[in-house]
Amino acid sequence: MTLQTLRDQIDALDDQLLLLLNQRMDCVRQVGELKRSTNAIIYRPERERQILDRIFDQNKGPLNQAALEAIFLEIFAAARNMELPERVAFLGPEGSFTHQAAESRFGAISAYTAQPTIRSVFESVETGRARFGVVPIENNREGIVNETIDLLNEKDLMIAAEAEIPVHFTFATQTENLADITHIYSKDIAFRQCSKFLNDSFDGLKAEFVPVESTSKAAKMAAQQPNTAAICSHIAAKLFGVPVLFDNIEDSDLNRTRFLLLAKDFRNQPSGRDKTTLIARLPNTNSPGVLAEFLQEFNTRGINLTKIESRPLREGATFRYWFLIECEGHADEPDLHDILNHHTADVKWLGSYVRVS
Repeated sequence: MTLQTLRDQIDALDDQLLLLLNQRMDCVRQVGELKRSTNAIIYRPERERQILDRIFDQNKGPLNQAALEAIFLEIFAAARNMELPERVAFLGPEGSFTHQAAESRFGAISAYTAQPTIRSVFESVETGRARFGVVPIENNREGIVNETIDLLNEKDLMIAAEAEIPVHFTFATQTENLADITHIYSKDIAFRQCSKFLNDSFDGLKAEFVPVESTSKAAKMAAQQPNTAAICSHIAAKLFGVPVLFDNIEDSDLNRTRFLLLAKDFRNQPSGRDKTTLIARLPNTNSPGVLAEFLQEFNTRGINLTKIESRPLREGATFRYWFLIECEGHADEPDLHDILNHHTADVKWLGSYVRVS
């Protein structure tokens, strides 16, 4: 078989893909018309997860799950934008890991707006300037993001979905020879998390490590200055057009960050693999047994708690707290529904959504 024969086969398959994709989009257009007639929500994370799970089950390779998910998420994003263009606010700057998390769920063609603070992301969604917002909630190395939790308590937004991405750093530079690099830019935490690569690669060389406020700015500086490099995310290197010389240079490949996708008045249907997030403002939390009795209700019903975080109530001079609680299951399931109904005055439901792990 010749190279030209193989190329002809690829062209023929591409023609089939184009035809099938347009047929799919025509179905999506009809779905969009039905949704608009009933004011139904366009973004359905639980439906997308059902499609992905079905595709994974049928897959015989050579494409792996990660490749299939990336392809189909872009298809989903193209379909949603055809139904109703989406504007997504995220914690900036452009090229940040939050930007990467946003694109992992909404695709490359959605309209993105970088926001300077987590609060401004919440306010963008709250005021309708953005349909969705993406903010970090925790890192398995650095811990919880308190500002996100506090704003979940303060604002009336819902959690539409979650995303979890590995924190991979790239070494991006326009310089081919490491010995010619004079300055390496990055955020201080990135230098710490890539120390082994830096010690091994630049021992005895003259490069100066220069901390900057973000890995995105590092990539921008490396794009503008000769003989420099950046430690940054892959999306930042792509955004500013800096070639990636080395990929995945972090000391640990287990570093992961979890993000929340926020919306107004959003409700997912049960998927069978859901997580629910609540805020509990229990009365008399200084009284013995109040928290234990509340948590026992989950245990009695066999509901698995996956996270409990306490935050100061900031009312009066006493030390009192409210709690962010995550558990397995959907709020429409009978056992969890009973707990929520029993504590309508004390518990704020933030959303039930497909869990990613």
